Amino acid sequence: MARMTGSWLSGPNAAMDDDGTEQKFPGERLGLPSDGPGAVAGLGRRILALLVDWLMAMGIGALVLSLTGWQQSLSTVTLLVWFVVGVSAVAVFSFTPGQLIVGIQVARVDARERVGFVRALVRTFFIVFVFPAVISDHDGRGMHDRATGTAMLRVR
Repeated sequence: MARMTGSWLSGPNAAMDDDGTEQKFPGERLGLPSDGPGAVAGLGRRILALLVDWLMAMGIGALVLSLTGWQQSLSTVTLLVWFVVGVSAVAVFSFTPGQLIVGIQVARVDARERVGFVRALVRTFFIVFVFPAVISDHDGRGMHDRATGTAMLRVR
């Protein structure tokens, strides 16, 4: 498990195998294909999925505030909706609505099982702080994915 998650402080040598050779594409060391379904999702798709999810959460948050009359900040309600939808959707389906639209999903790299509630909760909690999601490794996985043993994979 330690070899799989490694350290995000490993530097440029983290992209090399034990024999000193560089991997040819992101996800090669994880046993993933270089392209097509099952390959590591690119940054563009991940950002687009996040944007779709955030806009959806903002719309739901605005609707909740207008219907209930709560005197709460829209940004706070948006974050709460995004968090709840993210955790529940990834735990149950392995993707959020935005990820479904762009054709990516969250998958475990250590087993062929669903992500599960605890991993989805921890992963989404780390994404809230943005910083762990911005720092990525040689496989294109953010710190939140490395910490939870997951990766964003293409579905189509």
